Amino acid sequence: QVQLVESGGGLVQPGGSLRLSCAASGIMFDSADMAWYRQAPGKQRELVARYSKTGTPTYAASVKGRVALSRDNAENTLTLQVYNLTPEDTAVYYCNAWGRSIYDILAGDRDYWGQGTQVTVSS
Repeated sequence: QVQLVESGGGLVQPGGSLRLSCAASGIMFDSADMAWYRQAPGKQRELVARYSKTGTPTYAASVKGRVALSRDNAENTLTLQVYNLTPEDTAVYYCNAWGRSIYDILAGDRDYWGQGTQVTVSS
């Protein structure tokens, strides 16, 4: 089965930085579009950053200039570095993949989600 496992969340002081990692398995990572989303309490889930299989990273306006997204196709990992955190960045951060399972290639591309990692920005 496809698994996306996030790590790196926690409690951070305002102005601090955080590095979130997503380890993917069971998916054809090279050909998958990968992304980070977040969901704050009482709000809808929103896109933070996306890295398509062929393109450069794109970022939401709310975080542009404060984040850096990278992917390692050899290690099947997606990493989000977030700088200058504010309390408004407090949310559960989810790793997302739109791609093909190595166990069911004929099924085509599907949407996969990790369990999420909590990021809390507070003094």
